[in-house]
Parts: sequence; structure tokens; C-alpha cells
Amino acid sequence: MRRHRVADDWRGAGVTSRTWAVVVLVVLVAAAAVAAAVLVPWREAPAPRADQLAALQSLPVAQVARGKEFAAALRPGSYLSLAVGLAAALVLGLTPLGARIVTAVGRPFGGNWAAQAALGGLVIVFIGSLVTLPFSAWRQVELRRFGLSTQGWGGWAVDVLKGYGLTAVLGGVALLGFYGLARLSPRWWWAWGAAAAAGLVVLLSFALPVLIEPVFNKFTPMPDSPLRTQLLALAERDGVPVSDVLVADASRRTNAVNAYVSGFGATRRIVVFDTLLKQADEGEVESVVAHELGHAKENDVLSGTALGALGAAAAVVAVYLLGSWTGLLRRAGVDSIAEPRAIALVLAVAAVAGLLSGPVQNLVSRRIEARADAHALALTRDPATFERMQARLAALNLSDVDPNPVEFALFASHPSTVQRMAAAIAFERAHRGPVPR
Repeated sequence: MRRHRVADDWRGAGVTSRTWAVVVLVVLVAAAAVAAAVLVPWREAPAPRADQLAALQSLPVAQVARGKEFAAALRPGSYLSLAVGLAAALVLGLTPLGARIVTAVGRPFGGNWAAQAALGGLVIVFIGSLVTLPFSAWRQVELRRFGLSTQGWGGWAVDVLKGYGLTAVLGGVALLGFYGLARLSPRWWWAWGAAAAAGLVVLLSFALPVLIEPVFNKFTPMPDSPLRTQLLALAERDGVPVSDVLVADASRRTNAVNAYVSGFGATRRIVVFDTLLKQADEGEVESVVAHELGHAKENDVLSGTALGALGAAAAVVAVYLLGSWTGLLRRAGVDSIAEPRAIALVLAVAAVAGLLSGPVQNLVSRRIEARADAHALALTRDPATFERMQARLAALNLSDVDPNPVEFALFASHPSTVQRMAAAIAFERAHRGPVPR
């Protein structure tokens, strides 16, 4: 009976609520477009193709071939995982199967809405994760075969379980909040939900570095050394205050190298993989950290958070408006998109939206990363070391240095290796030869 009352309440919202929802959605989309135009460095286009080809020719043939071989080994599993995950989401969401599963999970609790939302919703989420788990294992096999992963199956399984645990906690809270708002305010839940979704994005942006990162890695302060002094001095010269330099025990699971700047304000710290310290010289480490300082200098995390918050709010409003599509509801076997039994339908819509928006998000990411590269070159004024570091990163991470243009446009979140090396070549030419530091 409650299900029908929710549907009647929604249909009784009249023109006012839906009209306001349309207006708010338009405003949110416009705000996101303006924010993207202002915050994203669209001028950071790739260096000339001639410089990219020069960079490609400077790399060892065996390294280029190895990167393409590794990419080819991962490609089938990646595409199959994407296809199977999307198919599972559509089967669960666009047929009554998802609604029946949620109903069955909530039945031992008397059909309680909270049990359906939290437990039923998580069952739907985990079904989607489980159908793609074999492809994650396939990826792990290839990572081990190519020597990139140092993690045994026990450690890999523990990481998978940790991920499921975090999903259960965060997902359960989000689902309870979403459907709790729908019950408390049947006509205007979309407005409260949009605000809550935006707030959750902001909260997670601040909380992830402090609360989530330690779940997967152990961080220890870098001992006093010339390198630590250099990195702190680099940050000070860049005007980016950091509280500490930490070393992450990445070698317990991978041979890949990386570094990043994490946190905000008093919690901001430079984090360096122990693998990077073992494989690169001090100048190369400094070049990588200079790139990461560029993200902090330009407040890229805050910009991404703002765009993510606007996108999350717009998604909630769009979901509300989808509730007027009776054919879609009928196909999913539900009466209202605001009832817990419609969780699978909401997740199916999210899966399709994520697939369609992925290339745009990757384009934005590539432009931001290119700006951070330019920042690193300007800060260190050492294009030779930057170019050498990019070649080393590609070799150690088994990168495809010059990927297929279509796959690059669809999936790459960073400029290619040859694009990054070409940026160093162009920087050096612009300064008429080697640049004194």
C-alpha cells in the first residue's frame, strides 16, 4: 500500500514541483557549463604532433612495443568488464528483476522501506560488482604476468573486501538518506536530495585523503634527507604550504611509480610511492612532485569538487524528472522512481549516464593534467629531466606511449607519454635551448 501512496503523492505534486525541478536542472547544468568554462584550462592543447613524433623516436623500440603488448593484453578484459557490467545494470534496472530482488531482501523485515533501501540496494550494487569480478581477476593475472603487480591473491582479495566494505558503509548511508528524504517530503525530495548529494561530494573530497587512503596504504614520514629538504623547499618556492612529506608502501602491491599531493590546508602533504624513490633519481622525483604541486597551486581538487557537486545535484533532479516516464517505470516493474524497489532502475540510468559522460570527463582531466605539466616545467625549469622522467614513468608503468586515438579519446585521463615529452621539447624550444634552473 505504501508503494501506491508514494506514487500518488508524486503524481499529485502537480505542475509546480516538476516545473521547479526543470528550472533548477537548467540552472544547475548552466552553472556546471560556466564552471567548466572558467575552471578547466581549455587552452592547454597537446604539443605539436611533430614534437610528439620526435619524442616517440627517442624512446627505445622495445619499450614502445612492451607498452603496446601490455595494453593489448588488458584490452579484452576491460571491454568485456564494461559490456558485462552495463548489461547487468540494464537487465536489473529495465526489467522487474531488480525490483523483485529488493522486495525479496526486504521481506524478512516485513517489507520495511529502510531494509529495502539499504540491504536491497546494496545487494543490487554487489550483484553488479560480482559479475565484473572475474574480469578484475583477469586484470590481476595480466599485471602479475607483466611484472607490474607484486601482490599475491590473498592481498588482492583483502583489497577487494575492503572496497566492498567501504561501498557497504557509504552506499548504505547514501541509500537510506535518499529514500528517507523521499518519504519525508514526497513532493520536494528532489530539492533536498540534490543539496544532500552535492554536500556528500564535498564531504568525501575532504574526507577521502584522511580517512580512506590509510585503509589501503601505510604512510610513514620521509626521513630527514636532502631529497625531503628539496621537496619542502620546492613547495615553499611554489607558494603551496605542505605539512609533511610521506612515503606510501606501494611496493606491497605494485611496481608502478607515482606521487601526489593530498589533503587541504593543515592536512596537505606530499605523498611519494616507495617505488618511485627506488627507481628514479632525485631530480626526477622533484619533477613528478612539481607536477602534483601544480594541481594544488591551481586548486584542481576544489575545482573538481565543485564540478562534481553540481553534477551530482543535477543527477538527482534528472532522476526525479524521469519519474514522469511511465513506460520506463512500467518496464522496471515499479510505480514510482522514489520507492526503494526502483533502486536498480536508478543505477541503470546512472550506468548509462556514466558511460556517455566518460569521454567528456576524460577530456577535462587531460586538460587539467596538461596544465600541471606546464606548471612543473615552469617551476623546475628543467625540461630535460621532465622529459626523462616521463620516459621512465612510461617504462616502469608499462604505458602505451602513443595510444590509438579513439581509445585515447574515450578512456585516457592523462596526456599520452609522447604528448608530455613533446611539452618539454616545446618548452625548451620556447626558451631557446636548455633552460638554466
